[in-house]
Amino acid sequence: MQRSRLRLAIYTSAAALAVGGGAVAAFAATSPSTKAAAGLSAVFSTDSNWGSGYQARYTITNNTGATVNGWTLGFGLPSSAKLGSFWDATITTAGSTETAKNPGYAPTIAPGASATFGFIVAGSGAPTSCTINGASCAGGGGTVTTAPTTAPTKAPTTTPTTAPTTKPTTAPPTKPTTAPPTTSAPSGGGNVLVAPYVDMGLLSNGSTTLAQLGTSGNLKSYSLAFVTSVGCKASWFNAFDPRSKQFADQFSAVRSAGGDVKVSFGGATGIELAQACTSTSALQAEYQAVVSAYNLKYVDFDIEGAAVADPTTIARRSTAIAALQKANPGLKVSLTLPVLPEGLTADGVNVVKSAKSAGVDLDLVNIMAMDYGRSGQDYGDLAIQAVKSTKDQIKAVYGNSDAAAFKMVGVTPMLGQNDDGGKFTQGDAKDLVAFANSNHLGFMSFWELNRDKNACSGALFQCTNVTQSPFEFSKIFAAFKG
Repeated sequence: MQRSRLRLAIYTSAAALAVGGGAVAAFAATSPSTKAAAGLSAVFSTDSNWGSGYQARYTITNNTGATVNGWTLGFGLPSSAKLGSFWDATITTAGSTETAKNPGYAPTIAPGASATFGFIVAGSGAPTSCTINGASCAGGGGTVTTAPTTAPTKAPTTTPTTAPTTKPTTAPPTKPTTAPPTTSAPSGGGNVLVAPYVDMGLLSNGSTTLAQLGTSGNLKSYSLAFVTSVGCKASWFNAFDPRSKQFADQFSAVRSAGGDVKVSFGGATGIELAQACTSTSALQAEYQAVVSAYNLKYVDFDIEGAAVADPTTIARRSTAIAALQKANPGLKVSLTLPVLPEGLTADGVNVVKSAKSAGVDLDLVNIMAMDYGRSGQDYGDLAIQAVKSTKDQIKAVYGNSDAAAFKMVGVTPMLGQNDDGGKFTQGDAKDLVAFANSNHLGFMSFWELNRDKNACSGALFQCTNVTQSPFEFSKIFAAFKG
């Protein structure tokens, strides 16, 4: 999910649906306008610096009297720096030049307004050049700032939903105390029946813990985002190696309190391991490294963007997951996929079929019930419709009953305001939980727990932008019993 983030949102063009029929119009960003290029400025700034890398952003300001329809920002990085995760833009790399373009959900900048996108850089060195719509980034009077040379003295106050704010200075001193996975057959969500997503970048600054989040919201378990890759090596959000067991003490505390954790691989930004590893054995080894580091019983694969439509990496991932399960009896696997009210896209259905064909004992298909592009409609009703449609698709693939197919469905809405302007309210959450209880779904989650904690209005990566009390959505979802 990057999702304003990781996101969990659907930033892909919608394809023809395998069940329910019909085609859905794709969302397309308009071409950048060059008319107002001279009146745009872009300012580079850093949010945090941990020595071996930093988190930064560009803020683009429209200094003209007219709306700018689309933007393209180019910046160069020195040889000592390499782009990692990014959010709120699409970025392509050519040599040492990065080209960022407006996301499809936010193509315009109003007069006097600003747009911001962020990214992680491995290494050191501020951008060496910057252009916005072909003109100098200082064209509107803005300046380009440089990266700080020392680490910040305190943790940043905000963080994107898919990237870290700081890198921990030491690994946790303890390791999980739970036993290895059991050999019992998968049967729904189990101990992670309700497990909201947590951006693990927030945990790296030590300001809060998983246990504290759970106590406040009456929840015990979590879906942890995201493990991506640095080369063909597993990495927590491109920042550090899971083999060093960061967060292991927190995972042990969660388990001691009766919950558990599900580690999610992939997400909307960064490079998923199946894309980075060219051999199945190497891919399986990286998955295994994470499973072994944390004694995992639950793993999730968030497959979206280009990854959901790539047959080569889909097949490689499916084969590796099947082998991973064979090596870890009882390991429960979920696939998190983009969805529309009419169900999974044809690409998403193919991911499920690939897993089945490879011999994966699939526990759940978790749908990202968000960002449909249908602002003004009831996002609770749309989520329920998406669950029903996905149930029919699972039934068609597996030939099972309605009850068994519902049990294989997980649902993850985005709390409050979605990136497309639609809203998932507390009333929608109550309706969805009631439906999930009545039909005995296998899993419920939401994006993202810190947004629920903050209960604020502001940037979507940290706020729900609906009136609420802290952890109000968590307490609603805690009523799900399966």
